[in-house]
Amino acid sequence: MADPRFFVNSGPFSLRQLAGIAGLTLPDSAPEDRLFRDVGPLESATADTISFLDNPRYIEQFRQSAAGACVMQAKHADRAPSGMLALISDRPYRSFARISQAFYPGSVSSGERHPSAVIDDTAELGSAVAVGPGAVIGPGAEISDGVQIGANAVIEAGVAVGTGSVIGANASLSHCLIGERVFIHPGVRIGQRGFGFDMAPDSHLDVPQLGRVIIGNDVEIGANSTVDRGAGPDTIIGDGCKIDNLVQIGHNVHLGRGCVIVAQAGLSGSAHLEDLVVIAGQAGVAGHITVGAGVQLAARSGLMRDTPAGARMAGNPAVPAKEFFRRFAMLGKLANSGGNK
Repeated sequence: MADPRFFVNSGPFSLRQLAGIAGLTLPDSAPEDRLFRDVGPLESATADTISFLDNPRYIEQFRQSAAGACVMQAKHADRAPSGMLALISDRPYRSFARISQAFYPGSVSSGERHPSAVIDDTAELGSAVAVGPGAVIGPGAEISDGVQIGANAVIEAGVAVGTGSVIGANASLSHCLIGERVFIHPGVRIGQRGFGFDMAPDSHLDVPQLGRVIIGNDVEIGANSTVDRGAGPDTIIGDGCKIDNLVQIGHNVHLGRGCVIVAQAGLSGSAHLEDLVVIAGQAGVAGHITVGAGVQLAARSGLMRDTPAGARMAGNPAVPAKEFFRRFAMLGKLANSGGNK
């Protein structure tokens, strides 16, 4: 289903193989040797395609789908159309993601280095490092095995990039240590000086930004996002964080494990987010506050104070989500009552 000009399909796979990949238990009657050649959405899937159902909004598409197999929760199995194999999973989307990764595992470093790339003699490059056209690798940089560096990317002096990481085209990295299997999309800026200065009526005096950016393993940073280096302490991005496009992360920010920061959000300097925090699109987090583990901040909200673990916050300034929606409903009632007079 995916355009072969851009995506390489590694199939086919047998049902037995796919069940093993996704951790699914097949019924005894399942045709384990049946081959599947692709994955795809319910509405366009064919008999040799695997799809999934995770959101009940798509029940109608599911009932009309021609997919040969579909990953779903057990409660939907009796609605499967004739000829569709029901593959039962408690977490259909995750199981489908594993199957999709098998068909489309992503690019592997070719190890080729374009002749137009500029690589300093003191830089250390591991095996199978691919360097695209016009890329620059500065003095003392350490690039580990299997790293891919896109066209015109700049890796400045002393930067370290861990095994299997991908640096997108036109990205720039300075003053940073990058973990393993990190995916940095095109146009990302990591390690530029933080926004730090002493303000005064006569002039604003810059304060040297002497920290670094430390990025853990399995992190993804979306296109055109920026991560400032610390002022003295480091800016830290924990393992497994997912950062969307056009996100601004200020100096000294600390993200715990598995945080999700959605597009156009901004984190002010020295904000500390504990594990698994979710910041929705266009939301902002004030500086020098602590956001507890598992907090969820709604889109376009502004969080301005310390927040306990597990809280769901909304509004600007953000308050507990239930309180926000209560206020919103009250405003609606007041508006309606005023219009009826």
